[in-house]
Amino acid sequence: MLSGEPSGRQMIPQSAALRCFLVLLLASATLGLGERLGAKECEDLGFTGLALCSDCNTLGEYVKDKGASSSSQLELVSDCRKCCLEDSDDSLSKVTFSGAILEVCMRKLMFYPEVAAFIEEEEKDEFSYVKFKYAYASPPKLIMLDSEGNQKETIRIDNWKHEHIQQFLKEKMKPGVSVS
Repeated sequence: MLSGEPSGRQMIPQSAALRCFLVLLLASATLGLGERLGAKECEDLGFTGLALCSDCNTLGEYVKDKGASSSSQLELVSDCRKCCLEDSDDSLSKVTFSGAILEVCMRKLMFYPEVAAFIEEEEKDEFSYVKFKYAYASPPKLIMLDSEGNQKETIRIDNWKHEHIQQFLKEKMKPGVSVS
């Protein structure tokens, strides 16, 4: 062996680091270019709510070095990016909807007193655009609808207070528009 050549033990970490760098470079180049997924596909992947794309970066930092393989980490962050909203100064406040469905399991409703209070106590005139749907084993969630009645976003509201549900709906609904 020549004195200037690296030993076999030195080459393995360097080549592994190089491969890792190339994978990360390729992934970072394609993360923003992937196709967008629909609300149902995102919900099936576990991404519900109105996540900003910067949240995907935070997710990537959180799962790093937590025992998952780097390919599964990249796939998770990539899926997140396919389901997120682009960041801007006022991204979330500009998103509005035309209707909503509050879906919950009737048997589980007693475990969510704040959601039950919203369903029971709300003045129907103020939130006439909210329809209630009872689905077996469904956690409490708001399914936000566009003007054609198509599902746009799904937001889990398991731990939301009655007032937070009201405030969210007041802020996110287009005034004077109702989906039948």
